[in-house]
Amino acid sequence: MGLIAIEGMQFYSHHGYYKEEQVLGGKYTVDVYMKLNFDEAAATDRLEKTINYEEVYQLTRHEMEVHARLIEHVCKRILDGIKLKYPNITHIKVRVSKHSPPLKGHVERVFTELEG
Repeated sequence: MGLIAIEGMQFYSHHGYYKEEQVLGGKYTVDVYMKLNFDEAAATDRLEKTINYEEVYQLTRHEMEVHARLIEHVCKRILDGIKLKYPNITHIKVRVSKHSPPLKGHVERVFTELEG
């Protein structure tokens, strides 16, 4: 069993509960952690026996482009999409961070994290 992580995927997206967030947009970071058996890929050097990072990035980018009011919803869409594409994943964790949320005070970021 091994872990593949893709950390720090950055996007400018238009998610948010408030209208100004939906119009102005903001900076987001997505991290994905996937556990699976990639022994065959490690032994044979064959990409089709493991996770293709580019495909995970493209799926994540697509979901980040679809507007949502809640990052919880975006996080679930990303998790579900990756699990559907790669059913050999035994465990997955997705974190969606929203930088500089519009709160009444200085907050660097908030994040939502789902595992499955």
